[in-house]
Amino acid sequence: MSDSDRRPAGLRERKKAATRKAIAETALQLFLAHGYEQVGIRQIAEAADVSVSTLFNYFPGGKEALVFDEETDNEAALIAAVTDRPAGRTITEALRTYLTGFASKPSGPGSRFAEFQAFVQRTPALREYARTMWLRHEEALARAIAAESGRPADDLTCAALARFALETVAFARSRPDPAAAFAHAWELLDRGWAAITA
Repeated sequence: MSDSDRRPAGLRERKKAATRKAIAETALQLFLAHGYEQVGIRQIAEAADVSVSTLFNYFPGGKEALVFDEETDNEAALIAAVTDRPAGRTITEALRTYLTGFASKPSGPGSRFAEFQAFVQRTPALREYARTMWLRHEEALARAIAAESGRPADDLTCAALARFALETVAFARSRPDPAAAFAHAWELLDRGWAAITA
């Protein structure tokens, strides 16, 4: 295939990505301005200058999917944090390093992330959706932990560590000082894992 054959497909993909991003950003602006429950799909489509059917083509999951469009699939990076960790670094140390940023991204005055997190926390449907989306990595993470620690793939200790590690992020985000909450929770994980694997 020549370069000229490949170029149109690349342009189409870029246009699709730009349209998807524009719809998601429009939705988030409307949600933040008016409240999640007060904004409907038709209103979002009109503001983004697309049809309702086009919006659903990009976001078949509905309003929740629109809010979390910027959430990338972190599973590969999460697994790599465990499997590609430097020599001498424990599994919990590697996970702590990787997950710290998810729990304590910049949250000062004017921070878009802080505004977004506050919005999610005060919207029960989004809070639960965010948790569900995040926990979808649990089984893969548990298998990676088991493989790295020489335990069976269905080991309950590894499954528990995977669940608690992921839940720690949600726990931290729900507290006034996410960084401090994350550090306190992770101390429990570090000590528990060290005691079990000693």
